[in-house]
Amino acid sequence: MVHKRQANILLIEDNSGDIWLTKEAFKQSNKKTNLEVVSDGVEAYKYLKNEPPYDNKPEPDLILLDLNLPKWDGRDVLKKVKLDDNLKHIPIIILTTSNAHKDVINCYKLYANCFITKPVDYESFFSIIKQIETFWLDTVILPTTV
Repeated sequence: MVHKRQANILLIEDNSGDIWLTKEAFKQSNKKTNLEVVSDGVEAYKYLKNEPPYDNKPEPDLILLDLNLPKWDGRDVLKKVKLDDNLKHIPIIILTTSNAHKDVINCYKLYANCFITKPVDYESFFSIIKQIETFWLDTVILPTTV
């Protein structure tokens, strides 16, 4: 098996329960991950643009993005990232409570890489994170920068 470097993941989420669940799910993994968290769209974009206080943070290899965020919502963040030539290569997984057809269509039109509705129970949530890890960290080749 090839030794892989640590994956940098940016979680953009404002729900403290979902943040905790995501952190716990990644802790239980055997994958090397660095999970950074920001809780609103404006902070997310500052992080991605390396603006203070995030000027020394690594570029994420993968973004987990909630749609319902304060300040700029997830749709705004998705649009800004995918229109930015320096950021649009970063895969974005929409991880949200919504399962509205309109949200799904609009996110894919804004170039989301996938759309996942958050499960409501603990075991299913952990299973989703495990599937994300298996696919995005083991199977695909991420467009990492050096």
